[in-house]
This record gives sequence, C-alpha cells and structure tokens, in this order.
Amino acid sequence: MNKTIRQFNQTMDDIVKVKDIQESHILEPIAEGKWSIREIIGHMYYWDKFNLENMVPQMSEGAKLPSYPDHDQFNAEAISALEGESVESIIDYFVATRKELIHELETINENIRFTIGKGKRQLSVESFTNIFLRHDQHHLDQIKMKLNY
Repeated sequence: MNKTIRQFNQTMDDIVKVKDIQESHILEPIAEGKWSIREIIGHMYYWDKFNLENMVPQMSEGAKLPSYPDHDQFNAEAISALEGESVESIIDYFVATRKELIHELETINENIRFTIGKGKRQLSVESFTNIFLRHDQHHLDQIKMKLNY
C-alpha cells in the first residue's frame, strides 16, 4: 500500500507543477473536442471528492459500496460546478481533497475486502486506489503531451 499511496501523492505533485504554466495553455483544449487541462484537473478533483464523500466512509469488511454514477453525466456536472473558478483554485481544491482522501484511505485496514455496486470483484483499499492511479496516469499523460513534457 505504501507504494500506491506514494504514487497517489506524486499525482498531487505533478498537478501542482501546472501552476507554473502560462494560463492560456491550461485553458485551451488538449485536442479538438477534448477538455482543457483546467477541466481535466477539475474532473480529477471531482472524482476524488466523490470517493472521499461516498465510497471511503463505507469501506469495511464485506461492504457493498454504491455504484458509480453515470460517468458522462457526472463529468459534465464536475465541469459545470467549477465554472468560474480559477485554475489556481481548482488545483488547490484538488490538492486539499487528495490529501484528505489519502489520509482517510490510510486509516482503513488494508486486509478488508468490499465490492462496488452489483460487481462481484472483491476489492481492497489498495486495488481500489490503483483503479484511480490508472485514471490519474491517463490524465497526466494527456497533460504532459499537451505541454510537451
């Protein structure tokens, strides 16, 4: 679990670096028909917030966590909810929420197993976190490609 948490922390560090980028690069779409870096970070923040508020509190042995919301609708809500927020504020929200999420995940017994929604797959805190690490990596790759680093 320590490696997983370190990687989850690393995402925070990578996102904070975006504050040093010229804002015009952060506000333009990463490709035609795609989100901007600002929107990607907002999307990541919103998923962390969802997990912190809805999933983590229910993680216990044998628990059946709620299903995830419809991804498209949830993502649209995330973008809409952050309309008018500055890039810096969104990054700050992401960092604060990620720190709290990591803290809460670290308090859960790593041996418990739970399922999500109607799924039968038994997840641990680590396997759950790894799902979102892959999600982070997908978006970090998009950001790095847009910024050429």
